[in-house]
Amino acid sequence: MTALRPAEAYALWAPSYSAETVISALDYVAVESLGVELRGRRLLDVGCGVARRLTQARESGTALAVGVDLTPRMLAESRGSELLAPAAVRAIPVADATFDVVWCRLVLGHLPHLEAAYAELARVCARNGNVIVTDFHPDAAEAGHRRTFRDSTGAVQEIEHHAHSPRAHRRAAARAGLTLVQRFDRVVSETVRGFYERAGRLDAYEQQRGLAVVLGLAFVRA
Repeated sequence: MTALRPAEAYALWAPSYSAETVISALDYVAVESLGVELRGRRLLDVGCGVARRLTQARESGTALAVGVDLTPRMLAESRGSELLAPAAVRAIPVADATFDVVWCRLVLGHLPHLEAAYAELARVCARNGNVIVTDFHPDAAEAGHRRTFRDSTGAVQEIEHHAHSPRAHRRAAARAGLTLVQRFDRVVSETVRGFYERAGRLDAYEQQRGLAVVLGLAFVRA
């Protein structure tokens, strides 16, 4: 199977992207576990997709909630009233130090190198603000798992992905002036058993149980 470039892949995935998956569910748990306060703070979601997490954050009482995504087709599928704009993580059209919390969730694995992305995430984050990153866990990649989805025809498509170790994330973040304060690895567990059950794949659940599939990292901008 030939892996699609991210912009092409997410344009195909956009119509059905709002449906939760094992990975998106564990991403949600990872970010919630990091415990970063949103109420009364300015939030930027970089790679927001259809803005489903941004909508949830706004309902939590953010002072401002803004999303950017590489794929306009994804933004067009948003059902909320968030402020959205097309943009790449390595070129965010936002002034320096504008946001108190910056999310970048399940995005950085689509980049071959991390440094430019972390530099941008740090640039738009206010002093003492938080940068939250999640990524497809390198343990899952090492076990042979790939970033895939089903398109509108039901065909399985693979998205170009690069495995980055936690150390690589920390190193790139440190160069951008970010300090790691928390890390959570999220594994296949009872939390997502229902996804496998509905798909008739409890055998896969048993095989994958305990495998780390989502890496969650919380940084502070000094």
